[in-house]
Amino acid sequence: MIAITPLADADPAAVETLLDLAFGADRHGRTAYRLREGVGAIPHLSLAAFERGTLVGTLQSWPIELAQADGSAEPIVLVGPVAVLPHRQRDGLGKMLMAEALVRADAAGEDALLLIGDPEYYDRFFGFTAEPTGEWAVPGPVERHRLLARLTNGRRLPRSGTLQPRHILR
Repeated sequence: MIAITPLADADPAAVETLLDLAFGADRHGRTAYRLREGVGAIPHLSLAAFERGTLVGTLQSWPIELAQADGSAEPIVLVGPVAVLPHRQRDGLGKMLMAEALVRADAAGEDALLLIGDPEYYDRFFGFTAEPTGEWAVPGPVERHRLLARLTNGRRLPRSGTLQPRHILR
């Protein structure tokens, strides 16, 4: 039986170990990490999956924005990474975590989500598409077809702009 809980329930060292196992110790150089530099994960949209008390998967979400030349910015939630222990990949745990994160995002009124991932998978199962992101500048290399957005409730975003971390005042 899999239990999905807030990520805060997981030991931070166990989360880092899981991320290293899933993505490699060199993962910190990826573009997605640049998008979330200096900001904390969004607690209600960051999840852990446990099986019999063992951490088997995580999903983290981050506050970012699409900045415009005039100084304005559109808030967006960066979803990911979705990490699952290598020997448990293909068991549906990542799909389960993503589905729960989307339920929570929708309930919280988060109508602009972004991720970097496989377009066929994330479009088919979760409604993410590269259509709105084609002209967005990103702080690092990215395969353009893998930069995917999910916009709901009629949300529209500018055709161009620069993605960057969103620093939330608390």
